[in-house]
Amino acid sequence: MAVSDAVGGSGGRGGRGGPGAAARPWRNWAGTVTARPARSVAPASTEELAAAVRAAAADGLTVKAAGTGHSFTPAAATDGLLVRPERLTGVRAVDRAAGTVTVAAGTPLRHLNETLSAYGLSLTNMGDIMAQTVSGATSTGTHGTGRDSASLAAQITALELVTADGTVLTCSAEENPDVFAAARLGLGALGVISELTFAVEPEFLLTAREEPMRYAEVTARFDELAAENEHFEFYWFPHTGNCRTKRNNRSQGPAAPLGRVGGWLEDELLSNGAFHVACAVGRAAPAAIPRLARLAGRALSARTYTDIPYKVFTSPRRVRFVEMEYALPRAAALAALGELKALVERSDFRVSFPVEVRTAPADDIPLSTASGRDTVYIAVHMYRGTPYQAYFAATERIMTAYDGRPHWGKLHTRDAAQLGDAYPRFAEFAAVRDRLDPERRFANPYLRRVLGD
Repeated sequence: MAVSDAVGGSGGRGGRGGPGAAARPWRNWAGTVTARPARSVAPASTEELAAAVRAAAADGLTVKAAGTGHSFTPAAATDGLLVRPERLTGVRAVDRAAGTVTVAAGTPLRHLNETLSAYGLSLTNMGDIMAQTVSGATSTGTHGTGRDSASLAAQITALELVTADGTVLTCSAEENPDVFAAARLGLGALGVISELTFAVEPEFLLTAREEPMRYAEVTARFDELAAENEHFEFYWFPHTGNCRTKRNNRSQGPAAPLGRVGGWLEDELLSNGAFHVACAVGRAAPAAIPRLARLAGRALSARTYTDIPYKVFTSPRRVRFVEMEYALPRAAALAALGELKALVERSDFRVSFPVEVRTAPADDIPLSTASGRDTVYIAVHMYRGTPYQAYFAATERIMTAYDGRPHWGKLHTRDAAQLGDAYPRFAEFAAVRDRLDPERRFANPYLRRVLGD
């Protein structure tokens, strides 16, 4: 629901809205965060949520809202009141004339997409998984790849926010516009989001073209490929010169979805089952990773298919990992990627996961990683349980040297002083936070590090 999908998992027994329900420890998807809230609550309405915030304030507890655990940072960790998402769900309104859908904040993206499709509607763009809650995904900056279409947060047209004293604010470009500007991507620092309104459009078809390409070719043609395709991304397999590219473009049809057998073979058997085995082998025997990477880079064949958007944008991700992602100025991205490739080649790092490269246009959200500049994202991953710190630290040095901004929901070491320099509108966000939450009801150690006290 609100702040972030950074933490999910088990809640307390009972806790269906009462402010005093016991809460057990819980962890995020990757196992990088464990928190022990004093109590938890699962409100079913905005009114129940506001009452829970007021009760926590009366007892001197901080408040954080958890999603489904698909972020890697402790943005939603708390030792106070944990607000769980499972009952604040569902589509509340569909306005075809306005081209909008209003949805409760704890609704999983999968449920939103399936409901929209039943209405013949679709989001314009989205990330590559749909397990997150809508509010967790937007509040931490979840994005896909797009020449003209931006992140999920950029598709928000209105939101409802429960603030530190239990007041419910309705926010849009016309109503509480300064709060709206900041809270679309607010890290849970401004309050708890109870509902979101997204711009939607009539459902359309996308044709996906996936094919292998050599690193030298994809980097030489990157500007061309990004300009000619509505959605372009590629994966580079470390220790090799191999990449896999994906181009998604709108199509007049007809629909030609992946066959049941072919889709299972690549998306489940190869991309999840066999890849999981390869990662486990690499963790036990790191010297085998370069050979495994060469095999992985050649295993997936070219394919083309046409389907409704969410079935093209998203894919199953069952192999657990940790991740760091940096948003770079468009002009600097290939130089940074080249340095990363050279780093892997000259080092002792053994990297079993491909490096992901995506794009986004500039947007106007103060804390968006694409705020004010056309952006290329470079994401590095390591299999869960594999030492990652040295590789991520070396990657971060490269990315920050090129004016990179870290993804808010993924691992990084930046602090408020550094991020204040990276975001021209950082002070604007801080001013809204000071006004809405002067006592830091929604703070935790992570937010203090990245936003300041």
